[in-house]
Amino acid sequence: MKLSRVAHGADEHDCPWHRRARNAVGYSLRIRLVLVFMALAVTVAVTFMGGVQKAVSVGWREAARPLLMDYVDRLTAEIGNPPSVERAQAVANRLPLTLRIEGPQVNWASHPDHPHPDWMSDKIHKDTHWGGDDNGPRLLQRTTADGHAIEFRLNALSWDKRPRIAWGMLTVLLLLTALAFVYVRHLLRPLDDIRSGAQRFGDGNFAQPIPVRNAHRPDELGHLAATINTMGDDIHQMLEAKRALLLAMSHELRSPLTRARLNTELLPETADVQAQRLALLRDLGEMAGLITDLLESERLAGRHAALHREPTDIEDLAREVIADLQARHAGAALIAVHAAQALPEVRLDRSRLRLLLRNLLDNSLRHSDANAPPPELHLRLVDGVVEIEVRDHGPGVPPEHLPHLAQAFYRPDTARQRATGGVGLGLYLCRLVAQAHDGQLLMRNAEPGLSVTVRLPVVE
Repeated sequence: MKLSRVAHGADEHDCPWHRRARNAVGYSLRIRLVLVFMALAVTVAVTFMGGVQKAVSVGWREAARPLLMDYVDRLTAEIGNPPSVERAQAVANRLPLTLRIEGPQVNWASHPDHPHPDWMSDKIHKDTHWGGDDNGPRLLQRTTADGHAIEFRLNALSWDKRPRIAWGMLTVLLLLTALAFVYVRHLLRPLDDIRSGAQRFGDGNFAQPIPVRNAHRPDELGHLAATINTMGDDIHQMLEAKRALLLAMSHELRSPLTRARLNTELLPETADVQAQRLALLRDLGEMAGLITDLLESERLAGRHAALHREPTDIEDLAREVIADLQARHAGAALIAVHAAQALPEVRLDRSRLRLLLRNLLDNSLRHSDANAPPPELHLRLVDGVVEIEVRDHGPGVPPEHLPHLAQAFYRPDTARQRATGGVGLGLYLCRLVAQAHDGQLLMRNAEPGLSVTVRLPVVE
């Protein structure tokens, strides 16, 4: 799972920025909420400004038209007939206007070098409601008695503040967006707590519940957190009840098994009952071993598995386990040991490591063909991590079963036979031992055979 997440993160990092942005928007509730807020704010602002502009323009246009025409007439009279350039210049200096005079005697412009906001004057001139028709007087243009045309336009300098107003509006909008993001982040912060709590529950840690904000009066996310806490408590109680039942049954079964083994050993070793006696002892031994494995799995599955660490020579311990297994597996092939030079002693739980080696090597011996090369045990030190690899040359495992082999009671086939691998606790116990030492267990098809690698960090 971690490898798939890392690969997924690498793929996202290599993809184009627009695809990453689209993925971020698609998978982030916060970003989508902020974008919705921005779209809503812009829509409301545009609608409000357009509506106000329309309402104001419709209302005051009729009232302002006669006043504006009267004021233009007064300015025309002030300029004089024929037009006086000095008076026109005085008007242009006093008011934010651009004046242009064209006629037989005077041709003059107050701001010849400044651009004119033609869009405003043209709009006023072309608007029949403001400027009148062709037979009526123009709103911002007058003709004197001597034939001079005087045109009044809004000065472009009066519109210099428009960019500043636009930048100010943009700044306010960005500020509102940042405030919205902070607020949305605050609202959705419980989702981070819920995700962390769900991960803790998935890892088997039920000690710390998910915090519920405003527990006396929670919101929807608070109700969700409380519901998940209740679910976690129920799961914890069920797991504890299962564990207690399994431990109780295992302990209770040990006593009758011990009595049965003792009674079996007291049977006479005559030729007519010897075969049945040995078969019964073997079955009782397997049942006792299964109960031991169950108890050990429950001890290791706890969050605080007690380990008795001591300096351990892994190669010597492995050869002891191999000698014991080959004594039990009569006629079994010798296990080839490949140990790195100067392999250091490692502080490990010796009994748990013995259990791990016994299960891995016993599994490799059971699945090795008589004509195939013997199983291999590799011991090496890689970047401060001890690697224990056991490989057989058997048929291997179908790829779809590999992710589940280390689960409790899982077998690729449904047959629960000791000759083909027991009840499915061996690799599960190996995984628990590796995790108890802060290590990991990895499996792959070696083609031919199965390769199981245990990586244990070196503890000083």
